Amino acid sequence: MLKFFSYLPKGLTKRLVQGQALLRNPYCLGVRVLVRNADGAVLLVRHSYLPGWYLPGGGVDKGETMAAAAARELVEEVGIRCSSLPKLLGVYLNREAFGRDHIGFYEAVSWTQTADFMQPNEEILEAGFFALDQLPEETTAATRRRLSELARGVLGATEDGIW
Repeated sequence: MLKFFSYLPKGLTKRLVQGQALLRNPYCLGVRVLVRNADGAVLLVRHSYLPGWYLPGGGVDKGETMAAAAARELVEEVGIRCSSLPKLLGVYLNREAFGRDHIGFYEAVSWTQTADFMQPNEEILEAGFFALDQLPEETTAATRRRLSELARGVLGATEDGIW
């Protein structure tokens, strides 16, 4: 299905992905994961079906905890295996799609590379580590907000709880 979406205009693709999720479940629970390398640069990914650069992450499957979803998404998207459970930094309301989605924001405190480390795949076209002051121009607004909080030392402490 992701391959089909990659052929459509990005704006339409985003709405189709969101609509499909809404039909399956009127409430969506997702995760995003902060991954830093030894230099403090943060990992961002560029999807095949959405425009922009994002923190890695995705949906929480039925019967799965948010922490398990965060760890699974890192393996699937970028070939990173968490050495310990990811640390919860906050839970946010995402109003972008339908106003009823929530995102658990995690940090992979310790991790190792798998054989597929940062290799492009069906879902992820590109992944890279970026210094906080050198983010790609197409980094999404929500990603920039979280990384700005990181730079200011107030990560997970937004007053309004909006992603």
